[in-house]
Amino acid sequence: MFGVYFGKYLVGKGILTNERYNEIISDSKNAKVKLGLLAVESGTMTVKQADEVNQLQQMRDKRFGDIAVENGYLTNDQVDTLLKKQGDEYLMFVQALVDNKILSLEEIQKELNAYKKSERFSALDIEAIKSGDIDQIVPVFTKESMIPPLVKDYIALLSRNLVRFIDSHFRLEKVEKINEFTSTYVAAQELDGDYKVFSGFCGDGQGIKHIAEAFAKEEFDTVDMDVLDAACEFLNCNNGLFATKLCEEEIKLDMLPPVMKDSVTTIRTDGNMFRVPLYIKDSEVDLIICLESKWVLS
Repeated sequence: MFGVYFGKYLVGKGILTNERYNEIISDSKNAKVKLGLLAVESGTMTVKQADEVNQLQQMRDKRFGDIAVENGYLTNDQVDTLLKKQGDEYLMFVQALVDNKILSLEEIQKELNAYKKSERFSALDIEAIKSGDIDQIVPVFTKESMIPPLVKDYIALLSRNLVRFIDSHFRLEKVEKINEFTSTYVAAQELDGDYKVFSGFCGDGQGIKHIAEAFAKEEFDTVDMDVLDAACEFLNCNNGLFATKLCEEEIKLDMLPPVMKDSVTTIRTDGNMFRVPLYIKDSEVDLIICLESKWVLS
């Protein structure tokens, strides 16, 4: 999943085109991470040492790990540990960048540091995204103190369900607090009870269409009420799980009928309203959440 984040940063820098980005993502799914890259990434070998072993491999019929052990760069235990990491998604993405001669390992590290700085990520944030674990990734983008715990829990649950049912490589960006949002399409639902919650997918339609097609397991020719209805079915499924979870904590929520708008609509509130930018199959869709406030759709 890290490749989706870092890859889009490289697109923004002009290092990758969108077409090349999609090719690299595709290649990374089938890439086998080489032991040299694993050793350099883990800090057990330097780039110079890995290059030396690669050159020796051209003259000897031996594996990278065997030569590295002979030269004293790695131990047998280190080789075994590194080999277990060959399925790491982040490293597969890096391997695809190197194999396609997009960037060298040194250049990747340089761009990674620049990415970290530009997004104000900590080292722990980067490691969380590299893990590919959605439960570690979501807190990176919802750490702001202004976001109530209930909203964070909702975003975490929705993210897990997006991975399960819609797009295992969807991208989440930092959540922001707003008071007004205008959208061409809205697929939403309200929850009422011990809390009042509004949540809805908003956008130009393409991202909502991807959600609808993945959940309904059928293709739609255009963005219409059928698409919005299918997206609302996914939202209803998510909200049912959310309500059930809260019920275990003796918090009661009832799900109201879906809210669907296929013309330009503005959502306003003077209270807690949050925009969660999502990218489904590379198409943007915004999740809008209102909590414990009066909201108006016009």
